[in-house]
Amino acid sequence: MRLFAAVLPPVEAREELGPVLGRLKALPGAEGLRWTGPEGWHFTLAFMGEVEDALVPELTARLERAGRRTEPFPLGLRGGGHFGGRALWAGAAGDIDTLRRLAERAGAAARRTGLPMEEHRRYRPHLTLAHSRTDLDLRPYTTAMDGFEGTPWEVAELALVRSRLPVSGVPHEQPRYETLARFPLGRTGNGNPGAGHGTPGR
Repeated sequence: MRLFAAVLPPVEAREELGPVLGRLKALPGAEGLRWTGPEGWHFTLAFMGEVEDALVPELTARLERAGRRTEPFPLGLRGGGHFGGRALWAGAAGDIDTLRRLAERAGAAARRTGLPMEEHRRYRPHLTLAHSRTDLDLRPYTTAMDGFEGTPWEVAELALVRSRLPVSGVPHEQPRYETLARFPLGRTGNGNPGAGHGTPGR
């Protein structure tokens, strides 16, 4: 199964992006972008790709430990950016250092499970809003996001998410996400690591 570890923004944070998205979709050329839906918004911590079922229990245990080693921290949405002319995203504000540590620990958990991970590079938090199949000038979109700052929330868990790629061939169809497990942050956190199974995007 295709898996990644992520921080999932709460419903309130996603709702605050709604008016911003409305402005972006009104810009010239917006109809040529593939826009992600709120149910798919997340901050990827570590992308693991295809993972054999037999490895999931060990991966889950290691991610749980990574969560326990990281205290809850504040995070919010702020501004936007782009990767070349292919991806438009919303940025993050708050305790980015702790977010990066959590990403490093999630990646280490995957490597220690035996998963082949990309070479380490500095983590850049981003929440993908749209993709393009061709290179576009995305600067007007990031300019339209200048000044946007959402209400901060406390990140209290990391999630293990399954991604199902589109297979129907429907234009602009997006991957479907299923939250397989949630791991509370902090040594005093209580909760069932398996809680949240089958509740995508939350």
